[in-house]
Amino acid sequence: MLRYILTRLALTIPMLLILLTVVFVILHVLPGDPCLAMLGGRNVGPEDITRCREQLGLNRPLIVQYLAYVGDIARLNFGTSIRTGLPIREELLLRFPATIELALSGMLLATLVGMLTGIYASVHHDQRVDHAIRVLNIVSFSMPVFWIGLMFLIIFAVQLRLLPVGGRLDPLAAVFFTPITNFYTIDSLLRGDVALFLNVLKHLILPAATLALVIGGFIGRMTRSSMLEVLDREYVRTARAKGLWERTVIKRHALTNALIPIVTVIGLQFALLMGGAILTETVYSWPGIARYLLESIDARDFTAIQGTVVFIALFISLVNLLVDILYARIDPRVRF
Repeated sequence: MLRYILTRLALTIPMLLILLTVVFVILHVLPGDPCLAMLGGRNVGPEDITRCREQLGLNRPLIVQYLAYVGDIARLNFGTSIRTGLPIREELLLRFPATIELALSGMLLATLVGMLTGIYASVHHDQRVDHAIRVLNIVSFSMPVFWIGLMFLIIFAVQLRLLPVGGRLDPLAAVFFTPITNFYTIDSLLRGDVALFLNVLKHLILPAATLALVIGGFIGRMTRSSMLEVLDREYVRTARAKGLWERTVIKRHALTNALIPIVTVIGLQFALLMGGAILTETVYSWPGIARYLLESIDARDFTAIQGTVVFIALFISLVNLLVDILYARIDPRVRF
């Protein structure tokens, strides 16, 4: 197992270098001058631009800039934001818990609903309920996430007034709230404040449900396909012939062997949530990393864009590594 993990780590390093190189090249060929964006672009003289380029190191050869850029990333130094003047690492770490809290909530809900509906549809194959679930799954992951978010807001927040419009807390509660870990669900539990915990959950329901509706349909479709393939195997028929309960056959013999493609989909979808949550965080005014990236793009803050994209790429690589390790844990044959 240790050798397998070390091998996956060794394969991850070249992939990270390729990602860093692609981000570096793209941001250097994009139109626009970071110094003009930083200085405002009005009444800026050539000497001001020259001084700014010297401070940012943009006057150095590209290879020198690239080596300095890789060295900074290796030290987890993502630079300083042109827009705010604050270290990008601090701003990302401040917003990262919000994105992780949303992504985990949406993924847990999507996994629960997707796997349950997928298993149920595979067991009742070619029945009306199977066709209904398949149609619902196709519809769910075909709808744009921003449209789902807007519909949820109109129905549950505006018309029914059951849930808040956006944000992580009510304005009054946010005034008196001092975060500990910036994971609001954890912080409210650490304080033993049930009312605050329920307030956090109320704000989390709609954005998490929006993500879960899109991702859950895809997970359900993959679960159904994987389970149908396994249910036709000889060892499943043998287990049924022995007189085992159907629940035991499904849980111990079918689902366990069908998990590899399901885990693949869950891992990839969770990693993509880091970038795909931009629209969700924008619709619900959720102060996460994706919204920070959108604000940086709007302000042409090239340093913040570069740092955020690299941070997301590092996170996706870490998730892929964890998924590979989970493969080996589920199925020992993967290690060899």
